[in-house]
Amino acid sequence: MLHAIIMAGGSGTRFWPQSRRALPKQLLGLAGERTMIQGTVDRIADWIPPERAWVVTNRAQVEETRNQLPDLPIDNVLVEPCARNTAPCIGLAAIQILAADPDAVMLVMPADHVIQPDELFAEAVQSAVSLVERDPEALVLFGVSPTYPSTGYGYIERGDSQIDGRKNTWPVAAFREKPDRETAEEYLKTGRFYWNCGIFVWRADRIFDALAQFEPEMHERLLRLRKTAGSPAWNTALETEFPEMKSISIDYAILEKADGVCVVEAPFEWDDVGSWQAIARLLGSNEQGNTIDGPHCGIDTQGCTVRTTKDHLVATIGLKDLIIVHTPDATLVAHKDDENAVRDLVARIEEAGHDRFL
Repeated sequence: MLHAIIMAGGSGTRFWPQSRRALPKQLLGLAGERTMIQGTVDRIADWIPPERAWVVTNRAQVEETRNQLPDLPIDNVLVEPCARNTAPCIGLAAIQILAADPDAVMLVMPADHVIQPDELFAEAVQSAVSLVERDPEALVLFGVSPTYPSTGYGYIERGDSQIDGRKNTWPVAAFREKPDRETAEEYLKTGRFYWNCGIFVWRADRIFDALAQFEPEMHERLLRLRKTAGSPAWNTALETEFPEMKSISIDYAILEKADGVCVVEAPFEWDDVGSWQAIARLLGSNEQGNTIDGPHCGIDTQGCTVRTTKDHLVATIGLKDLIIVHTPDATLVAHKDDENAVRDLVARIEEAGHDRFL
């Protein structure tokens, strides 16, 4: 059966001051009234029941995650003792799922992306599942056709021939790191490259065996954990084994080394909502190029993103291309073109000892 694994342990520092350690991006309603993690679960609700939906998060966020997803069984919200990237996260989910369903197929996806329409996403997943059912060794990724030469995404280069004549399904020729702009422009010209959106489909036993092949130490620790699944010894074993696992992405750990890796061209629209600039894409802009979410009054204000609480007016005069975010205890004013600056600012706030604002 198909199980969904939702990776929800990110800190979302680029969305400070609204995003905080205990309330990161995926737990916020950035793209509508429903939070991003609720939207992710809503997207699959018609074809994956709650008992086969799993969320992997961390201690700081587990209470709010469970509050926002009351239909999920409490044991389906897995808690990482510490951050260890996507390979240990996926391994942790795999051993829990295999204990309940030895023939499980895993749909792995982040909790904080915007995907639409839901119908095309469901069709794409079903196509990937059918490929895995035909070939249990297949490791399927979704690739998004790039719309501009992004330097912020990793790229997937497809092979020459479609797999078994399947429309828009290709073997992966290579993975490419985040490129400079000139290289990204070349990628677009070839028509052979996709953005790696971090959504995967494979059998749970296949990915677990791949960990044994390429990350044997991690696999051994997961095996010891697996023996305690469903028992009182689980939490103690988790505290012992998980922090000792290598912090490594599933891409580096397995996908760049394994055979049978293929890419399905995503037919759906996708946005990873990586910074405050994404809000303009999601909510649109007015005639002055401003994206406004909350009370605002402006004179000679152009190209700005303004987000505030319902009871707090933001007034601007003579501003251009700024991000202004008001929360009850912190306010951000920044130039919108430097996406990394907010993350750097959060680090500076921590260094200055202002932890209560994080």
